[in-house]
Amino acid sequence: MKPLFLALLFLLTVTWNATAQEHPWSDRVFYEIFVRSFYDSDGDGIGDLQGVIEKLDYLNDGDSSTMTDLGVTGLWLMPVMQSPSYHGYDVIDYFQIEEDYGTNEDFLTLIDEAHARGMIVIVDLVMNHTSVEHPWFVASAEGDPEYADWYVWSDESLTYRGPWGQQVWIPRNGRSYYAVFWDGMPDLNYNNPEVTEEMYNIARFWLEDMGVDGFRLDAIKHLVEEGNGQENTPSSHAWMQSFNAFINSVDADALTVGEAWSTSYEAAEYVENDEVDLVFEFDLATAMVQSARQGNRASVAAIQRRTLSLYPEARYATFLTNHDQNRVMSELHGNVGAAKVAASLLLTAPGLPFIYYGEEIGMQGQKPDERIRTPMQWDATEITAGFTTGRPWQPLSTGNEDGINVADQMDDPDSLWSHYRNLIHVRSGYEALQWGEFAMVKSEVRALYSFLRYTDDQTLLVVINLSDEPVEDYALTLETGTLTDVTGASLVFGNGEAAVPTVNADGGFDAYVPMDVLPAYSTTIIELR
Repeated sequence: MKPLFLALLFLLTVTWNATAQEHPWSDRVFYEIFVRSFYDSDGDGIGDLQGVIEKLDYLNDGDSSTMTDLGVTGLWLMPVMQSPSYHGYDVIDYFQIEEDYGTNEDFLTLIDEAHARGMIVIVDLVMNHTSVEHPWFVASAEGDPEYADWYVWSDESLTYRGPWGQQVWIPRNGRSYYAVFWDGMPDLNYNNPEVTEEMYNIARFWLEDMGVDGFRLDAIKHLVEEGNGQENTPSSHAWMQSFNAFINSVDADALTVGEAWSTSYEAAEYVENDEVDLVFEFDLATAMVQSARQGNRASVAAIQRRTLSLYPEARYATFLTNHDQNRVMSELHGNVGAAKVAASLLLTAPGLPFIYYGEEIGMQGQKPDERIRTPMQWDATEITAGFTTGRPWQPLSTGNEDGINVADQMDDPDSLWSHYRNLIHVRSGYEALQWGEFAMVKSEVRALYSFLRYTDDQTLLVVINLSDEPVEDYALTLETGTLTDVTGASLVFGNGEAAVPTVNADGGFDAYVPMDVLPAYSTTIIELR
């Protein structure tokens, strides 16, 4: 065999031996919502909180016996605090709901209704910066002594540039302020303890007064600069460790998910040091999409192995793409089969999965940002797609009239929506998929990605055919494992009947053929009893 192929086989024999542990959030599947684009309840063309409330039964109706809902059990709301911009990442009031979305009372109703259906809710907390229109910055720029040191200012003319070559020092009133993203979002100064104390007050308000179950923490790698060191600095890590300890003191069950858009090695440090419960795993997301697009397991197999070695207890959040990236269906060039196996990679893997709104119906979108955050396509209605009775704040993406909408796909058992729905319900019903350990299973067919997920009480074999062709001539091998006496094999997901493997002397199996044929773009999940 060629050395590269031997190396790949080695990767596929790796077993994750970390001790599996159930956390309060381990059994959940999250759904990311951009409120402005989800559903408009009042016809002004802008999505709102009442619109989200009206669509909660679509996400989860609270009845586990029904299959008419998607089945998600957690919601992440992109920024809902008062902001002058459509996206909300430049806050001007941390204590008030964005007026386009409704009121604080509307938000409290949403929390109650979500909780009644078994869903928890986390919100975006933008801590790195505010809007230039925030009263703090206005006062700081005017030299108000109370706020003079709330932002990062320099009296000197500094010329070094930002992490991606951008201008970060912005002249203002004879001084310059630091803004890593753009001049409309100046960075807060966390070397000032008063700023830290105020952010603690904000977090406490959302946990105690507004009832949220945690936070998605934006841009944590940028929080505290050390001169020209602008990403993942020791000071940022130290600040995050203290902040997370504060969150735990307010609510020990609150979930913190950090956005540290860096390599896995850098991102994992935020979890290892107890600075957040989870971070988003960007390298693994890229690998999942790449393997789905190429029909080859190489990318996801290698990065999955590395990821599990870096994080304790699989404490990371998985996703395919999000609000800052081209939509996954665009990355897959509209290939529904590839989108199905991408969903399978996401929803059967270790980690806490997050689904970007519209991903479940294959909405497309490519940058600029407004075009990857377009209105949700509820039905085939031209111009509005059932999102609003008015004119949408942003033109639709393409394809709602061609079946890329909820109404058409909910009635189709073979649709992408049905695939997501079925997989979410399976994951929610099996602890092995939620927090079980992970063992790669080897095959010489590169289109096959197979592994075990297992706890003391359950063992599931997952086999994903990433290719557009059926696979017949194949065999699966687990050289060593924890299997003892397997007496039955029942199909959990997929079609057909599953053969029972013969357990070898090392607790694995040799040349196991669970199904005669693995259809193109198929996912097969088998419970070994």
